[in-house]
Amino acid sequence: MGFADKMKNKADELTGAAKERIGDATDNERMRGEGAAQQTDARARQAGEHVKDAGRDVRDAFTK
Repeated sequence: MGFADKMKNKADELTGAAKERIGDATDNERMRGEGAAQQTDARARQAGEHVKDAGRDVRDAFTK
């Protein structure tokens, strides 16, 4: 996983958390839901990237 991908996923996760908190503070269900969805999406993308990294590590272990 590239550094830029990690930073984008983390930024999306933090933005989602902020939206969720603002939604809580203002009692705005839509913003709260958008924030939760954005966090979930960012975490899922990050998990997918970790799986790809693990696959590369396994491949590299067998090719050495």
